[in-house]
Amino acid sequence: MSPDPSVLDVRGVRRFLESQGVHVTGPLTGELVSGGKSNLTYMVTDGAHRWVVRRPPISGLTPSAHDVAREWRVTRALQNSAVPVPQAVALCEAPAVLGAPLAVTGFVPGQVLRTRAQLDAYTSRELEDCVAELVRILADLHSVDVAEIGLDGLGKPDGFLARQVRLWWRQWTEVKSRDLTDATRLHARLLAALPGTPAHIGVVHGDYRIDNTLLDGEDITKVLAVVDWELATVGDVQTDIALMCVYRQPQLDLILGFDAAWASDRLPGGDAIAEAYARRRGVDLDHWPFYLALANFKLAVIAQGISYRARRGAAADATSVLAEQAVPALLATGLRELRDP
Repeated sequence: MSPDPSVLDVRGVRRFLESQGVHVTGPLTGELVSGGKSNLTYMVTDGAHRWVVRRPPISGLTPSAHDVAREWRVTRALQNSAVPVPQAVALCEAPAVLGAPLAVTGFVPGQVLRTRAQLDAYTSRELEDCVAELVRILADLHSVDVAEIGLDGLGKPDGFLARQVRLWWRQWTEVKSRDLTDATRLHARLLAALPGTPAHIGVVHGDYRIDNTLLDGEDITKVLAVVDWELATVGDVQTDIALMCVYRQPQLDLILGFDAAWASDRLPGGDAIAEAYARRRGVDLDHWPFYLALANFKLAVIAQGISYRARRGAAADATSVLAEQAVPALLATGLRELRDP
């Protein structure tokens, strides 16, 4: 039987925090905020202070994902940048100490817009302005000087796209429940259409959309923090904006297991988001069909991985196993983007 993901060793967390010089005033309590599809997230409090603790899923990990050390280091590096992030508090990389690597950040009292029902409280203008702010922050992230914030060793820009294609194909072979011809065809087309050296290198979030940000509870046009940096790297930033656009598809509902806010038709579409981003950064989105195809392939693998982990008891809810139903449509969309490789 797999361990219960809702249970966190709060006494161990307290000992660790105190060993790092963090003042804890009383016994800790912890509550699972989210888990199953990504790293497990807990809100921990001593009654006077609140922290967020992140750890990998209990089982069904895919290689290179669920890296809490990576996301903590990126969060720390961006502390004084134009990109809003939580306060980086402490990192425990040794699994033997608490049973798994743990990353601790400050608690940000913002709201997360996850569902379409939540959008009903806002006007179309507010939603458009919110998306415009999300685009601005992503453009600002991609404009950060990687060396200046100390992240130049985080990734390897040379050969980045080729490695991405190999990575997601390898992960596909590890989490697939059946062979799909479209997956093989899309992989082949991506290899055939690989662009040359990327024109735009920077910090890549890897999973950027509205529900991976914390918004002001009174004004959703204010982003208080960008979170979920577990897939962050230094590489081709166009992969970030492409995935942000591809996430706008209805298949996101199946992947997340509910009517996703980011899939709402009340928000600007992928084309409008891409155009706004290009204007903000003053760049051309070269080889755009390739990037959209790669993003669809990546999202298909993510969906399959969610189902894979669910079958192994690592999901927070029963709907997670249904995520793989999104895979065929995502693969087909990717193929359409590269119909003339």
